[in-house]
Amino acid sequence: MGKIEIGPIGLLPPSAAAMGIFQPEKGSGYQLLEGEHVPEDEAIKVAARQLLSLRNPTLFPGPMIVWGWTDETIHKAELAKQLVDEVPGMNIIPMPDYRPIYPKIDPEAVINPCHPNLTVQHNKIHVCVLIGVHCHFANITLKMIRANTNCYTMAFCQYDGHEDALLSIRDLDAPKLEKIIQAVKDAKKEGVEPWALTSEGKEELAEIKARKDKVKELTKDNVSLFMGDLEQGLDENAE
Repeated sequence: MGKIEIGPIGLLPPSAAAMGIFQPEKGSGYQLLEGEHVPEDEAIKVAARQLLSLRNPTLFPGPMIVWGWTDETIHKAELAKQLVDEVPGMNIIPMPDYRPIYPKIDPEAVINPCHPNLTVQHNKIHVCVLIGVHCHFANITLKMIRANTNCYTMAFCQYDGHEDALLSIRDLDAPKLEKIIQAVKDAKKEGVEPWALTSEGKEELAEIKARKDKVKELTKDNVSLFMGDLEQGLDENAE
C-alpha cells in the first residue's frame, strides 16, 4: 500500500486509490492516516495536534452541515462550531454551493471545488478540515489541494472517508466529533502550543483582522466599481 505525502505534488498527481490506498473496514476501529491504517484514537490525536500547531487552521463545512436538514445535522454543526472554538485562531470558510463561480470567486468568502487551491494559497492555510461535503466533491477538492499546496488536509466524513486526505475519519457521528474536541482540549493541557498564540501567529492574525476591518468599511460611496464593456454573443434568432 502506498503512502500519501503532503503536497504540492504536481499538476496531475495519481489518485490515492490508484496508489493502492483504501479505507479501513467499517467498524474495524481503524482510520486512515497518510495512507496507512492506524487505530482511531491515534488518528484523532494526530488531528488535534495538527489543528493546533499548523498555520491558519480552517474548517471547510459543506452543505450537509451548513444547512439544517435534520436535528442530527444541527447537532453536528453545533459540535463543529465547538471544535472551532477550541482551536485558537481557527477560521471557517463554507462550501455551500458547488456550482462554478465565474468570472472569479472571493477566496475569503467561499471555497469551491473548481478553485480550492486558490482559497488555500490566498489564506495561507496549512491545515484544513472538510466536513459535511458530498463525497464526490470532497474527492475533487482534496486531490486539487494536495496537487498544488502544502496544506495538511483532513476529511471528517459520515460515510466511507477519503483516501486523498492526509487524515480521514470515516463514519463520523456526534460521539466521534466529541472525541476530537476532547483530544484538542487534552493536547492543549499537554502543552501543545497553538500556532495562533505564537508571536508569528498573533502578528498574522492581527494583519488579517485589519484587512477584513478595512473591507467592512467600504461602501458604495467610497469604492470604484469596474464596469467593462461586454461583447455581445451571437443571437440565433437575429435576422
